[in-house]
Amino acid sequence: MARHRPDAASKRPVRKLLIANRGEIAIRIARTVSDLGLASVAVFSEDDEACLHARRANETVRLSGWGPAAYLDIGQIVEAFASACAKAGLVFVGPDPDHLRLFGDKLRARRLALRCGVPVLPGTDGAASLEAAQRLLESLGPGGAVMIKAVAGGGGRGMRPVRTVEDLPAAFERCRSEAERSFGSGSLYAEALLPAARHIEVQVIGDGSGAVSHIWDRECSLQRRCQKLVEVAPAIGLDEEVRQNLLAAATAMARAASYRNLGTFEFLVPMELSKEGFYFIEANPRLQVEHTVTEEITGLDLVAL
Repeated sequence: MARHRPDAASKRPVRKLLIANRGEIAIRIARTVSDLGLASVAVFSEDDEACLHARRANETVRLSGWGPAAYLDIGQIVEAFASACAKAGLVFVGPDPDHLRLFGDKLRARRLALRCGVPVLPGTDGAASLEAAQRLLESLGPGGAVMIKAVAGGGGRGMRPVRTVEDLPAAFERCRSEAERSFGSGSLYAEALLPAARHIEVQVIGDGSGAVSHIWDRECSLQRRCQKLVEVAPAIGLDEEVRQNLLAAATAMARAASYRNLGTFEFLVPMELSKEGFYFIEANPRLQVEHTVTEEITGLDLVAL
């Protein structure tokens, strides 16, 4: 949210932290900020004044507007602290902007995986047209299916499984429209749909120099409409060789990107698989709500880290 000066930022003591979010994750961050002896500032939209996250911070700033749009108005959030920022600039606590752009683009993330030798599912080469998605579906043969996904997507929005060519146009348009509303971009791509797969994610942390460590894995296979319902750490009954391969794949990609801060690398593991069987699907360059599951098995405060 400010000039990106990691060298200067690392030498400047943080005394007050603006939490540019709402809900559970904002409350969670405020708790660790307090434990570290820092002051926290919460922002809230006009309809969120009574929400708990606004009462857990030391200071609050009211944003104009209602709902998610107010929290996505970065200009308004920065303007609220313009006088303080004008003298020294903001220190952004989170991944580098380059990493947000890299992993926020699912196609660029796929290309990084391929460069690192990490397997991905068959998919369209670049943002897909309806015709390209149809060619992919037809190439998979009888019984094949594809998953249409938003290039800038996440959280199960802008994605749908398609099993027949006849269903493809309507599904493609629904995904495009939903992606446009949710992410401001209607770009889509398609991947082969892998049925009966486990969804395993790896928590990583890096310091920006290329030094990266994993903080083990989580399983999030229990989902509804492509949205996670339950997370378990570590993944139960996962072949240990597969687990080690997943951890190595996640850290290899993070290392290649000189990743800084916390991040999550997500994979599909077929139910019936060889010892090497898994596929990278996406990476989330941020602190995810489910980080608390990892904290329970490690005793680490990931927000503080």
